[in-house]
Amino acid sequence: MDISLIIFLFLGIFVFLSSFFTVKQQTSVIIERFGKFLSVRNSGLQLKIPLIDRIAGRVNLKIQQLDVIIETKTKDNVFVKLKVSVQFMVVKETVYDAFYKLEYPHDQITSYVFDVVRAEVPKLKLDDVFERKDDIAIAVKRELNEAMTTYGYTIINTLVTDIDPDIQVKNAMNRINAADREKTVAEFEAEAQRIRIVAKAQAEAESKKLQGQGIADQRREIARGLVESVDVLNKVGINSQEASALIVVTQHYDTLQAIGADTNSNLILLPNSPQAGSDMLNNMVASFSASNQIGETMKNQPKRTKKKDDHTSTDFNPSDTSNPE
Repeated sequence: MDISLIIFLFLGIFVFLSSFFTVKQQTSVIIERFGKFLSVRNSGLQLKIPLIDRIAGRVNLKIQQLDVIIETKTKDNVFVKLKVSVQFMVVKETVYDAFYKLEYPHDQITSYVFDVVRAEVPKLKLDDVFERKDDIAIAVKRELNEAMTTYGYTIINTLVTDIDPDIQVKNAMNRINAADREKTVAEFEAEAQRIRIVAKAQAEAESKKLQGQGIADQRREIARGLVESVDVLNKVGINSQEASALIVVTQHYDTLQAIGADTNSNLILLPNSPQAGSDMLNNMVASFSASNQIGETMKNQPKRTKKKDDHTSTDFNPSDTSNPE
C-alpha cells in the first residue's frame, strides 16, 4: 500500500474525529468560526467543522466562591481585617457576555468588594462592625449585583466570615470582658453572702423567739407545778410556809444530785450545807415581808395638797406656824 495513501487515510480519520467533542455538565463551550463567535454549546456530544470551527473557551456554570480579605479602619480609628466570601455564578443565558465582556471576573469582583467595604466600615465603630456585619454583606451584594449583571454574572450571596482587629485591640477587648465578668461574679457573690447573712439572722431571731417562748412556757409550768404542790401539801395539814420550805429543800437536793451525776463538772454550789435550803427560804420570806411593809408604809403616808387661787398657791405644812399675809 502506498505510504501517501496511508498518511491521507490517517489524516482523514483524525479530521473526522476532531469534528466531535463533548461538553461536561454545568459547562458551556464557545465556538468560533475564523475568529468570529458562532455559537454556545451546552453539555453533551457536539459537532463542529474541522479546521474551520474551533473551541474558543469553556465557561463554568457552577457556583463559585471568591474570598476577599480587606484591611480598613473603623470610625474609632481601629484597623481591622475583614474576610468577605462572595458566591457567584454565570447565568446560562448570558454566557456570551461573561466570556467576551469580562476577562478577569475575580479581579473585578475583588475591586467592588474593596470599594464597598472601605466605604461602609469607616462609618461604624468597632463594636458596630461586629453587630452589623450582615448589613455590610448586604451592601456588598447589592453593589456587586448592579455591576456584575452587565457582564453575565449573578451574585448568589455575600458573607462577612471573619473580623480580625489588631492584636493589641483584641487583648484590650479581652481584658475588658474579663473585668466585666469578674465584676458580675463579685456582684453575685456579694448577693449570695447577703442572702446567707439575712437567712442566718432570721434563723437566729426565730431561734431566740422560740427559745424565749420555751423558757416562758417552762417557767409557767414550773409555777403551776409549785402551786399544785402547795395545794396538795395544804390538804394534808402542812401550811404554806412549811410547804414552801419543803419544796425549796427538795429542789436544792435535786440540784445537788444533778450536779453530782456529771463526773466532769467543775461547778461548786455555795452555800453547800444541809441548812442552805432553809436559809434561802428564810431570806426569801424576810425579803418578801420587808417589801410588803415598805409598800404598806408608802400607801399610809399623808398626801400633800395644793390650794390654788388666782394669785398664790400654798402647800399645807403642819409644822409651819407662820401666818401668811
